[in-house]
Amino acid sequence: MNHKFFPLVLLLIILTAASCQMGKRNKKSSVKARAKVRVIPPAFNSDSAFQFIVDQVNFGPRVPGTPEHNNCANWMVDKLRSYGAVVEVQNFKTRTYDNVTRNGKNIIASYNLDKEKRILLMAHWDTRPFADHDDDPAMHNVPIDGANDGASGVAVLLEMARQFQQKLPEVGIDIVLFDLEDWGPPHEMQITYDVEYWGLGSQYWSKNPHKYGYQAVFGILLDMVGAENAEFRREYHSEREAKFVVDLVWNTAADMGYHDVFIDEPGGQITDDHYFVNKYAKIPSIDIIHLDPRSKNRSFFDHWHTINDKVEHIDKHSLQIVGDVLMNVVYNE
Repeated sequence: MNHKFFPLVLLLIILTAASCQMGKRNKKSSVKARAKVRVIPPAFNSDSAFQFIVDQVNFGPRVPGTPEHNNCANWMVDKLRSYGAVVEVQNFKTRTYDNVTRNGKNIIASYNLDKEKRILLMAHWDTRPFADHDDDPAMHNVPIDGANDGASGVAVLLEMARQFQQKLPEVGIDIVLFDLEDWGPPHEMQITYDVEYWGLGSQYWSKNPHKYGYQAVFGILLDMVGAENAEFRREYHSEREAKFVVDLVWNTAADMGYHDVFIDEPGGQITDDHYFVNKYAKIPSIDIIHLDPRSKNRSFFDHWHTINDKVEHIDKHSLQIVGDVLMNVVYNE
């Protein structure tokens, strides 16, 4: 080889290698750039969600064992099927705190059954059989309308289902509406507290899922999400069992400008349906639940477990915020 050409050949080899490396880096940067592009979900409609609350309340209190309860169940099943979901009803028997055997119905609606990666969305649809926290003791045996405590979470999920019909997300979705969440002992009884007096439908489903071996990457429960000036804090069991999901939801809310509603501070310790899904189904799940330390009603909204849990106290703005955040979480997973 002519030695005077050797440096030139070496230089060409170096430049070619550098060019290849730069091309690889540019390709990786391009992939990263594409990965950061957020999917714009269908628009959540709070007017529609509000109407779903009205529709539920119009049946009357949805107390298990009553015609109103049965009629509302049929309506929800028909509504979800009309939105393209594969729906099944999980009938079950369970005992309440008073040792009475009662019948319940968990309603499961699924989308993208072929997708292995799944997200679980939850709410309870039954209502409290007695207004035991009402200011008037004469009302303590009266069942509640449950416009916020029950119907609001269901309404948000029904509106999301309506949008899934228009454009499916990339992941599988399972909506589970739990029954017999709210038949815990009346406040006046002052009996020994047992967390398993509550969330009877979620306990049953978590031990007997609708599909053998069912799993989801995470679950999100909605409870009491429609109050005026709603505030959602990082609930204790959610933070302990599924912190990555809390971070995902609260960071999404903050990015959307909702940091004053999804407040980044610890909330209370709530035994809700997500507690049993974490415990028995082993699916990391969180609770988006109204927690306000200034409330007169044990940190819940002011009309909790009273006869005033009515439609007129529902705020469409709260529904819109929760719906916007969840749609963005689901469609960008």
